[in-house]
Amino acid sequence: MQTLDALDVSGKRVLVRVDYNVPVKNGVVQDDTRVTASLPTLRKLLDGGASVVLMSHFGRPKGGPEEKYSLRPVAPVLEAALGRPVRFISSLPASEETRAAVEALGPGEVALLENVRFEAGEEKNDPELSKKLAQLGDAFVLDAFGSAHRAHASVSGVADSLPHAAGLLLGTEVDALSRLLKDPARPYVVIIGGAKVSDKIKVIENLLPKVDRMLIGGGMAYTFIKAQGGSIGESIHEDDQLDLARRLLNEYGEKLMLPVDVIAADRFAEDAQTQIVPSNAIPDGWQGLDAGPETVKAYSDALQGAKTVFWNGPLGVFEFAAFAGGTNAIAQAVAELGEGAYTVIGGGDSVSAINRSGQADRVSHISTGGGASLELLEGKALPGVEAMK
Repeated sequence: MQTLDALDVSGKRVLVRVDYNVPVKNGVVQDDTRVTASLPTLRKLLDGGASVVLMSHFGRPKGGPEEKYSLRPVAPVLEAALGRPVRFISSLPASEETRAAVEALGPGEVALLENVRFEAGEEKNDPELSKKLAQLGDAFVLDAFGSAHRAHASVSGVADSLPHAAGLLLGTEVDALSRLLKDPARPYVVIIGGAKVSDKIKVIENLLPKVDRMLIGGGMAYTFIKAQGGSIGESIHEDDQLDLARRLLNEYGEKLMLPVDVIAADRFAEDAQTQIVPSNAIPDGWQGLDAGPETVKAYSDALQGAKTVFWNGPLGVFEFAAFAGGTNAIAQAVAELGEGAYTVIGGGDSVSAINRSGQADRVSHISTGGGASLELLEGKALPGVEAMK
């Protein structure tokens, strides 16, 4: 990918695609992680004498303006983090009104555009919309790794019309995740959790030949356990993935680790009654909601001495404090590997879990992209990344 150093930005207006799809409640940003992640790129451009025009999506509006999906609440958060004024432009991103507003920006000034998904052609990668967006800048920088797997107008389409480069965040993400695919230091351990095998099957299939151990947790474990003939009660599982699970167990059984015990609940609730049971002997009417103590010990032991670790997906329903123990214990085990290991947390719920555990500053890299991280690790070419080459 072309880097920022390839662009002469002095006196130029730089259009930057960021990922400000942040959680907002009652008009207030709840987590500014994605905003702060963009700051190194923005500061480098501003220090280089550029004016900066930021565009991002937010939520899933239906091809037109919806107040609940406005990016307006992000502007004051960015302003505070950046330490300089940020002008929020409320007109549609591709409108003449927006174009006139950004053309008035001087060096060192920053504007945040309204949600690009308010433009109907954004997700269709409409060529005409791409050209109109390109008119807002003299150069284009993609720094939204979380959207790099989408062939959208503001992600890859604009690059056809402007000099372009990858932002610092995008470059860091691609480098960090590529290390998991290309000659990783060994032992190499991967932890895959979450609800469904079907969501992550391509990652599992692509990584299994490369790893020394793969620890399966969360809801997807019950599909594997049922495939082995275990009794899983009312635990979440996917019957249409049982044959796939059996094939993986047959081909890679020596690498795959499954829970040996679980914390089962009589209902899906924070205050449910619980009991610790073997993972393959969950009583009828009960469901596994977290890894049990023997599983936590076995998985923690499997991580000892690892030199490369990738973790994506919690080991239980960590949103409920009563079922967060397994996830928190694994976060602790990964963090305690220290500087001798290269440890990567792969976006989505895993990031929330590591943040809640208080161990975020003790891992090598935390990815800002859920779907993009997984697609890169599946071996797919990401449209945004390809466009920056």
